[in-house]
Amino acid sequence: MPRDTNPAGDIFGGWLMSQMDLGASTIATRRARGRTVTAAVEGMSFLSPVQVGDEVTIYGRIVSTGRSSMRVFVEAWRRNRESDDITKVTHATFTFVAIDAARKPRPLPEPDGEVKDR
Repeated sequence: MPRDTNPAGDIFGGWLMSQMDLGASTIATRRARGRTVTAAVEGMSFLSPVQVGDEVTIYGRIVSTGRSSMRVFVEAWRRNRESDDITKVTHATFTFVAIDAARKPRPLPEPDGEVKDR
């Protein structure tokens, strides 16, 4: 949308970062089986512009977990709507913390299929 672009027709980096945060938060929330918050974003560099009309695809995966936190690596790719060529736009690692109803950190549950030694 025009409010998301600069005068040259490139999408603002903040818009792209928000889309990456949304995608990463979906991964984090599923792993936490509940609410999470974004705690940090590491190393975002913009490699290629996204123009109005481009299709943007976000890919992510969990790269590490702690007691209540996890790091999600995210990549953004663009495809011009009139071509099959894709270009990597940026990547970053987002850190999320699982929180409880009082918005305090809580432990992550065991991953599906794994049982802790008792």
